[in-house]
Amino acid sequence: MEKSIKKYFPLFALPTLVAFTIGFIIPFIMGIYLSFCKFTTVTDAKFTGFSNYLKVFSDATFVHSLWYTALFTIVSVIAINFFAFVIAMLLTKGIRGTNIFRTVFFMPNLIGGIVLGYIWQLILNGILAHFNRTLVYSSAYGFWGLVILMCWQQVGYMMIIYIAGIQNIPGELIEAAKIDGASNWQVLKSVTLPMVMPSITICTFLTLTNGFKLFDQNLALTAGEPMKMSQMLALNIYDTFYARNGWEGVGQAKAVIFFILVAIIAVVQNKITRSKEVQQ
Repeated sequence: MEKSIKKYFPLFALPTLVAFTIGFIIPFIMGIYLSFCKFTTVTDAKFTGFSNYLKVFSDATFVHSLWYTALFTIVSVIAINFFAFVIAMLLTKGIRGTNIFRTVFFMPNLIGGIVLGYIWQLILNGILAHFNRTLVYSSAYGFWGLVILMCWQQVGYMMIIYIAGIQNIPGELIEAAKIDGASNWQVLKSVTLPMVMPSITICTFLTLTNGFKLFDQNLALTAGEPMKMSQMLALNIYDTFYARNGWEGVGQAKAVIFFILVAIIAVVQNKITRSKEVQQ
């Protein structure tokens, strides 16, 4: 069987490799090159060196969206993982109707980001109308609106991952801890959390990258208003590329910086949490 797999592996891997090269590798390389050019289409690109990158950091909207996105990501990662873990703990206690609750909590993840954005825009604006406010009254309203939206969408998905991790904890470990006189908090701290570190690694990685890459929900909920003060990084790049004449190269440079930033943060986070798994 192993010999057959080794023999035919290149044949089966070739279509995927070709598709990946055409759909990702080539556009990625072209994107890096275009970030050093002034262009309107890929056929009229003129090399301009680092001028696009210099414009990126002189753009106040980009700097603001960077810090706005970083703050949003920190808050959303903590909130989503906290609620997902708490719900996962509750749904592994043998409560009646557990499967129904799991399905209900997971369902929002199946709805598209644009649809969710417009749904929550109607809900939150309806609530804020009682106080003569809207989501675009200030960036703070848009910020917390996005946090609520992302929690509602992603908590159920992360909950499933945490449930899988909790259910893999050997029952005898928890029983032994309780026999030794450990309280519920001590069991959680010294047994449960260390044993679900692989799930924490996955969920932290997903929520971290999702937070930085957020686009659809931001576009639908506030569209960056007021005055682009609630604009996330992805929306800022889109706005630069498509809404500012002659700034296509700058938008592409922002996209390259965005990729590098997310890649570094994801790698560092993954390394830190995985090191905790080994220590535990």
